[in-house]
Amino acid sequence: MPMEGADAPWGTNADGSKNEDYCSYCYQKGSFTSDLSMEEMIEFCVPHMTAGNNGMTQEKAREMMREFFPALKRWSKE
Repeated sequence: MPMEGADAPWGTNADGSKNEDYCSYCYQKGSFTSDLSMEEMIEFCVPHMTAGNNGMTQEKAREMMREFFPALKRWSKE
């Protein structure tokens, strides 16, 4: 999810403040909104990334997310 600009859908911490690590679809009120594995999240996101007439295939969407998601704080092994 692109998170740029003042209108970005930032998640919220337990105290209601903005959380700049996660979007509001994934993180609200200090907790994740779902308990999905990285692979489950990829499968959930594929239809959203390929919706409309953007020309992206499901295989390309999966490939991109499998490269990017491991670097996200939620799934980072660091």
